[in-house]
Amino acid sequence: MNATMLKSSFVSGVAARPQLPTPFRSNGSRVCMRVNAEAQLSGNWLPGAENPKYLEGLPASYGFDPLRLGQDPGALEWYKQAELIHCRYAMAAVAGILIPDVLNKLGALNLPDWWNAGKVAQDNSPIPFNTLIALEIFAYNFVEIKRWQDFKKPGSQSEKGSFVGLEGFFQGSGENGYPGGIFDPLGLSKGPGFEAMKVREIKNGRLAMIAFLGFTGQYLATQKGPVDNLIDHLKAPLANNFTTNGVSLPIQAHPLLTVLHP
Repeated sequence: MNATMLKSSFVSGVAARPQLPTPFRSNGSRVCMRVNAEAQLSGNWLPGAENPKYLEGLPASYGFDPLRLGQDPGALEWYKQAELIHCRYAMAAVAGILIPDVLNKLGALNLPDWWNAGKVAQDNSPIPFNTLIALEIFAYNFVEIKRWQDFKKPGSQSEKGSFVGLEGFFQGSGENGYPGGIFDPLGLSKGPGFEAMKVREIKNGRLAMIAFLGFTGQYLATQKGPVDNLIDHLKAPLANNFTTNGVSLPIQAHPLLTVLHP
């Protein structure tokens, strides 16, 4: 076979080769790979598994219910509301930890560390501790009863006579867990993007719950807040991480890592 025949055979083979999908085609010396994260997450949390039918329609569920706790429709609705409330509490807590901590570092504020803030506030409060606890229990009980009543009968808390003439403030969005009214000053529950906002809230809330657990674990391990931990890690990543705090791992960190600490 001469050189001309070899060249012709090679060209024919290249022409007959199936084209790669667009995301994997070579572009010069670099392979362009585009991954749509949202499309990847739109399926099941466990690749190859089938989404439970009873989770269809829930924002950002991704079929995650390995213990099948949501098979009971009544229980599923309560779990949905419980996650929503925990998400909101966690987002408020994480913001309440990070924002003052950052402002302290910038010199704009001088507030106590988050794990000590409650004690400092109580030491400077004119209200005795036992009285404060009683007031908080009463307030939380009132709010939770109102939430439970609205859960059992959505919209009932805006009915006339349900709250000493102020029930108009509880005029909700009509959907359980999304109060609307004065709790939605921007009117996001009325716009076309309401469903997308639900997904964003759940995702950010889950991240906040994990972050709060991380903040708690960091303090127990290092006696520092998240901003200080981040600054220490950025200064010396190998010397300041979960392997070197003496708590996270059941084994002692390698002695060489301590040498790297500035």
